[in-house]
Order: sequence, then structure tokens, then C-alpha cells
Amino acid sequence: MAIKVGCFALINPFSPLENQLDQIKQWGFTCGDLTDNSDGACLGVEYGFTALASLDANPFDIKRLFESKGLGLSSICAHANLLDPAAPSRYGTSQIIKAVKMAGAIGVKHVITADGEPKTPFGKTLTTSEAVFSIAEKLYEPLRFAQDYGVKILIEPHGHITDSVKLMGEVLDRCNSDALGINLDTGNLWLGGGDSLEMIAKFGSKIEHVHWKDLPQEMVEKRGTQFGCGMSLTALGEGVIDIEAIYQALVKSGFDGYSTLEIAGEEAVLKSFAFLKNLGAV
Repeated sequence: MAIKVGCFALINPFSPLENQLDQIKQWGFTCGDLTDNSDGACLGVEYGFTALASLDANPFDIKRLFESKGLGLSSICAHANLLDPAAPSRYGTSQIIKAVKMAGAIGVKHVITADGEPKTPFGKTLTTSEAVFSIAEKLYEPLRFAQDYGVKILIEPHGHITDSVKLMGEVLDRCNSDALGINLDTGNLWLGGGDSLEMIAKFGSKIEHVHWKDLPQEMVEKRGTQFGCGMSLTALGEGVIDIEAIYQALVKSGFDGYSTLEIAGEEAVLKSFAFLKNLGAV
């Protein structure tokens, strides 16, 4: 089995999800993720200028939409704020649970979340142990749902806690759940000062999805001070991250699951897809 490459569904601005999937299919991908979502209704969806999907929608409508485009649904993103206090306006525990229930209903194996960067004075002043506790506390009920629905929640490096291999281990230990795994994000982990090869060596068996990003030389000065970036304009193999070494380490670890390109711009997307296929991906 080979690593499978999909594309994130936020390619073209001011474009609905259906059009995003058309573009993904046109570029030759066979799968994509459900990228932007929230609960409730959205004006932008009603008027056709955003790709957001409602977590309160009929899950089978989402499944039918992907199938109508000839695409598989590789994962549902539920990137949350796990360090600030819970609030109705913050994507958190309740939204992750809805994403898990949607995934379970339509046979999607993975819901991908992240800790994120705190925005409140409360979140910014948490000690390391308090931050690990906050992440575990906000994931406790979603992980119970995931266990019962047969879904894995994958936490990705996207914050000062999860960009550390050591602290990622503390999160996994504190959560202590078979329903929790890792989504390796090559760009986020490098940017936050971590090392993908170290994470693969330490937690290879827990990595069940990959987000591919390479980053440009000008980001070197920000390394260790910025935690996470949504996408990159740099094609894989043209930046400062050794994507080939990471790919080979994943293969050696036994990984052969889904992965997602988080690359923006048609030329960069197609170059990145070709780069991975040259390494053996499909």
C-alpha cells in the first residue's frame, strides 16, 4: 500500500464547497478533507461565497457531495482552541463532538484537531502543566464519543505544546485514550521548532494522517516563535524542510494512510502532488 495524497478544500477564495471539490478533482486527486466547518447556519453558504460546511447538516449529504464529485472523504477537520476558556464563540469541545458524530455516521475514520494559540490573557498565562491539562480536559468527552463511534481524533502540531515532541507525549499520556492519535503536520512542527523525524521515531505508530507543507527560507527567523500556519505557497521540495526524508521515515514506520496537501496556488499544488508521487505516493 502507498501513501494516499488528497487536497484541502479551501483552494479558491469566495467559492462554495462544491466548487472546491470540482477543482480538487480536476487536478487529479482522488480524495480531499472537509476543511472549514462550524455548527449552525452560515450566511456565506446560503449566498455561495464560502466553503464552510455545517456540523449540523445531514452527514450523508456531505458524503453524497464528495461521492458526486468522484472523491473520497479522507478526514474531517476540527481544529479547535483548547487553551482558552470555553465560550459559545470558540470552536471547542462541542464542535469536536459534532465532527466525531458526523464522521462516525458516514464512515470517516479521522477527525483532526489542534490545540492552537491562546488569545486571552488567561490562556497566555497557563503554565505548561496547566496547558496540558486544558487540552486533555477539553478532549475528554470528544474522545469518549470517538471511542463509541469508532473514530480516531488526531491531534496535530499547531501550538507551543504540540510542537514539542516531549509535550505531545505528555498530552497523549494525560488523555490516555486509544481513540487519540497524531496528525503529523510537517510545516507546523518545523515552524514551532519541532522535528518531524524525531516525532516519527517516537510516535510513528500513532501517526495516522499527514498534512504536507514546506516553508520558504524567510520563515527560518520565525522558527520557534510562531506556532502553526494554515497553508504554504511553497511547493514541496522547494523550501527548507526535508520532505523526502520525512516521507521515507513515514514509509519505514509503516504509514500508508491518507495525507493532505496544505499548499495554495495551482502551480505549487501540482508541483507538490508530483513531488510526492515521484516518491511513491498515489
